[in-house]
Amino acid sequence: MLKFFQGLSRWLANYTSVFVIGVAVFTFFFPHTFDWVRGTTQTVILGIIMLTMGLTLTTNDFKILAQRPLDVFIGACAQFIIMPGVAYTLVHVWHLDPALALGILLVGCCPGGVSSNIMSYLCHGDVAFSVGMTCASTILAPVMTPLLMKITAGEIIHVDAVGMFINILIVTIIPVAIGCALNYVYGKKGYFPTIQSLMPGISVTCLAIIVGGVISTVHDDLVARGLMLFLWTFAVVFCHNTLGYLLGWLSGKLAGFNTAKKRTISIEVGMQNAGLATVLAGNFFAAQPLAVLPCAISCAWHSISGTILAGIYLKWDHMHGRD
Repeated sequence: MLKFFQGLSRWLANYTSVFVIGVAVFTFFFPHTFDWVRGTTQTVILGIIMLTMGLTLTTNDFKILAQRPLDVFIGACAQFIIMPGVAYTLVHVWHLDPALALGILLVGCCPGGVSSNIMSYLCHGDVAFSVGMTCASTILAPVMTPLLMKITAGEIIHVDAVGMFINILIVTIIPVAIGCALNYVYGKKGYFPTIQSLMPGISVTCLAIIVGGVISTVHDDLVARGLMLFLWTFAVVFCHNTLGYLLGWLSGKLAGFNTAKKRTISIEVGMQNAGLATVLAGNFFAAQPLAVLPCAISCAWHSISGTILAGIYLKWDHMHGRD
């Protein structure tokens, strides 16, 4: 039975986007399935995702923050300048509906996504740098995300920066810290690697549940406004994500990074913690229910695009004899 769950966990990790999209489509036709994923429940589920991240981190993963501070500093600056800046530009150039604008701004102001580490590994990036960037952006998120939302979205709606700070602290930093502590205390126990092997599957399942909750919330709007609402929102998410990859790579080039680090920073910048954005949208902008839609689409699309980009990098290596 244990081997079955370990195999299932690996499958979910390898086919995250397929599973998440499958849950989203299922929920569209059966919207009441995830009616229960609201408010506190949604927050707890995201906390579980962040706990699984913490359980896989060791003290060595944090050493890069001290060993390569300049790399991590450049990465953090790129993360919190490029994605909010691109989101803000898209909102004003495309004259987005306020609710959709809030959603894409939230995605832009959130830290890097957890699965970016896997994508960096797949494309022969600098995995240590990737983990360091994810740790740094997650640690900075309680301050940077509310601050950037205040700056970029303050003209659209009142942003409770203090409340958002506390919420992010509770839902990200504390679960990650607990996971790290458990790993530190029990990491050398024989059974702990088995527990860690199940974490990817749990994380993906929780992400799919959050997306299911979002589709349940916006179901009536999707039905009323039709396919155009989805396509319009997807177009914004696509541009935001793609420009993040491109500008992230260019920032690495300007910083004089080698190929592995340029790939890593492009993926780290482009892939956001859209799950966190989804929870924040539900908790702080409930009066604008469509704000969660760009966040939910980002949850699925970032996994797909990250896999595609990693494949492009590997194809480039193959074409130039760098396998």
